[in-house]
Amino acid sequence: MGSQEVLGQAARLASSGLLMQVLFRLITFVLNAFILRFLSKEIVGVVNVRLTLLYSTTIFLAREAFRRACLSGDTQRDWSQTLNLLWLTVPLGVFWSLFLGWIWLQLLEVPDPNIVPYYGTGVVLFGLSAVVELLGEPFWVLAQAHMFVKLKVVAESLSVILKSILTAFLVLWLPHWGLYIFSLAQAFVNWKEAKLTWSFFKQSFLKQILTEGERYVMTFLNVLNFGDQGVYDIVNNLGSLVARLIFQPVEESFYIFFAKVLEREKDAKLQKQEDVAVAAMVLEFLLKLALLAGLTITVFGFAYSQLALDIYGGVMLSSGSGPVLLRSYCIYVLLLAINGVTECFTFAAMSKEEVDRYNFTMLALSFSFLVLSYILTYWCGSVGFILANCFNMAIRITQSLFFIHCYYRGSPYRPLAGLRLSPVLLGVFALSGGITSVSEVFLCCEQGWPARLAHIVVGAFCLGMTLGTVCLTETKLIYFLKTQLGMSRLIDKMA
Repeated sequence: MGSQEVLGQAARLASSGLLMQVLFRLITFVLNAFILRFLSKEIVGVVNVRLTLLYSTTIFLAREAFRRACLSGDTQRDWSQTLNLLWLTVPLGVFWSLFLGWIWLQLLEVPDPNIVPYYGTGVVLFGLSAVVELLGEPFWVLAQAHMFVKLKVVAESLSVILKSILTAFLVLWLPHWGLYIFSLAQAFVNWKEAKLTWSFFKQSFLKQILTEGERYVMTFLNVLNFGDQGVYDIVNNLGSLVARLIFQPVEESFYIFFAKVLEREKDAKLQKQEDVAVAAMVLEFLLKLALLAGLTITVFGFAYSQLALDIYGGVMLSSGSGPVLLRSYCIYVLLLAINGVTECFTFAAMSKEEVDRYNFTMLALSFSFLVLSYILTYWCGSVGFILANCFNMAIRITQSLFFIHCYYRGSPYRPLAGLRLSPVLLGVFALSGGITSVSEVFLCCEQGWPARLAHIVVGAFCLGMTLGTVCLTETKLIYFLKTQLGMSRLIDKMA
């Protein structure tokens, strides 16, 4: 399969995943906003931080390394051996579910049953649901490797929607069930690959600490009460909505593209130069796209954080620390966007030895991140978690940029040029940020809905001006998006 065909399939996977996830996530967003109005923030904190951390840690430790290892390389392989390796995720999931469940029940602080009832049942059912999800892991990898776009996106999105609908009905009809509501909704070998899996497992373990670090600090060190944890997690989920909708599908799809086009054990100079050139071009445009998307969210997020929280969760979110948290998160999203692209290339191009060396850096970063999270949270409250995440993400970006620079050092390609923007476009971003900030002061959010609508109109005008400038100054990026999306639609019709 040629690099251009792989690129077309990756673009098709990303664009189809993006469009379908926007639709499904919009439905979930509305349902979650409804649920928030019927529950205490303590229950939300326990479910979204404590129990979700149990679930995500079990899933991550059991499958992430297998996913990365088995998605590397070409699809022309002995899939029976790969599937045998993938089925190991189930017993691993059982082990981690039992071990972590014991910690959650015996070593961590148990919530007051009068405020958060049925905590023990919630732990058991969240652990069980993680094992059930792992039963479908071999089929997920097959769908991802062969780029069965609609099957993958529909299956994942429908499960999220059904869980949200069931939760909403239970909250409306049986609110006194407490954690039962979320628990019931949640419940409803190739040797070369094995060695690569072990390397990715070590890396995944460290990455999980960096990804979920604030939840571990909240869970094990009790730096915030359950109510504050609930507010933080709601803001965190709202702030990461765009990241899940846009950045995650792109990262997953183009990780597969880079892993198929590039060979792990070879230097760029020793590989097919056409593939190296295509990979460099795609990486440059992805970096540009991530930078533009992240800057747009950061600039406009500052002026519309309080309004978004008020619409989504009412006074519980829009007063207090909520707006400050979301504004800080907008900066984090910018770093998150860039890191997603740089790491998807880095992890696809690294050899096993380079992955192992990278793990030592991740180990030091994990320790410093946890310490910094605790210190900054002690000084600044919950916003300290976001500041620590920004520090963590900046270091990871630096590591990836250094790898990319070294990878292409002996070639004529410079994909890191994607991180440069024209002065005109930067000026428009600054002007839009200033106008929307002034608009927020005079129009939001105590002046009633007419003033709020006027504030939204101002933002829409500035956003249109910014996007227009992007079209005029980034013509190569626009052409790349048009051609690749057109290629993806053509392949989709032929499939």
